[in-house]
Amino acid sequence: MFKHELLKGYLAQFGGMTGSRARDKRVVYLDGYAGEGRYENGEPASAEIALQIAAHHRAHGLTMECFFAESDVKSYARLLDVVQQYSARGVLARHYQGEIGDALDSLVRRAERAPLFLFLDPCGLTLPLVRLVDVLARQRPRHQKWPPTELLMNFSMMAVWRLGGHVRSAKGNSKSLQRFDDVCGGSWWRTYFADAAATPHKEAVAQDAIDAVAAEYARRLEGRTGMLVQSVPVAHSPRKRAVYRLVFATRSQYGLWVFGDNVARARDAWWTTLDAQEEESTGQMSLVPHRPDPAEVTARAVPEIAANLEKLLARTRRPVRLVDHTLEVFGNYYGQVPEAAARTAVQFLHERGKTGPNGVGSRRVREITVSPAAA
Repeated sequence: MFKHELLKGYLAQFGGMTGSRARDKRVVYLDGYAGEGRYENGEPASAEIALQIAAHHRAHGLTMECFFAESDVKSYARLLDVVQQYSARGVLARHYQGEIGDALDSLVRRAERAPLFLFLDPCGLTLPLVRLVDVLARQRPRHQKWPPTELLMNFSMMAVWRLGGHVRSAKGNSKSLQRFDDVCGGSWWRTYFADAAATPHKEAVAQDAIDAVAAEYARRLEGRTGMLVQSVPVAHSPRKRAVYRLVFATRSQYGLWVFGDNVARARDAWWTTLDAQEEESTGQMSLVPHRPDPAEVTARAVPEIAANLEKLLARTRRPVRLVDHTLEVFGNYYGQVPEAAARTAVQFLHERGKTGPNGVGSRRVREITVSPAAA
């Protein structure tokens, strides 16, 4: 639910924002682990969500060309049926049966001169880091901001947990370890679990090691591609450890801003869904334990965002546009609150005489420009 809500919200905006500026108004979307396209209950999976967005853009004069790769024969057959339904409606969609790594280079070449969005959602391990870097930094040059290239990828924490067990065990599978070495771009990750094996509280330390590996992976991806990278934890319920992380990479502050806004909205939709499931199963309204109330989170966030803005204005001593300083503006609340919280924070500062004209009438929150208060 969370993943699909996030994909639905962000991909639609990526297609619209970049497609309107693109050559021939064409955007390319590549799903490397497309699955069946649609669940047995009729609900759209990630592939059909993308096709629905492509159909919407087509009705508004934009082309979102979709490429889907799937290696499983049965899943591919079901995917093909879904793709053909949308192709019959004029959506430009192509499909490939096999491993995405075998077709990646040729598919990326088809996106030359067009905005490209990569969605990699494997059940297990993702592509080797060297392959990702080759696409994101060489084939789509790291100094090149246009046409844009963005990535949304599932980094499995459960897989890291299992592989960490191989490190801690004398009978660890060397092939599995080497496979994850490739994913991580080296064996650096093993040291986290080797340290865990030498402590009396092995399980707790190993849990921390998983988070550390995921964080270091994101840092290395950012360093080797020159992109802005954010890693979002996804858990079954609040206060449980993440099952996987969604790793997002962009070269655009706009992308960073819009992604954070969509993460907050998708998370709230997910918690609401959990509430509905609980009510359906018990017949009673029952909030998921420890589920954050969005209004309460926003109330806590606004003063902190305002303080971040105040520090930013003191440092720059000039007007700043919010979208140019996304992470600095939101701070710890990036991805936790929707963009409207930033508008409220600007109002909060202005009411206290700490800014010049507050710009809150701007059509889009991200375009608000905040000025230091007059001396």
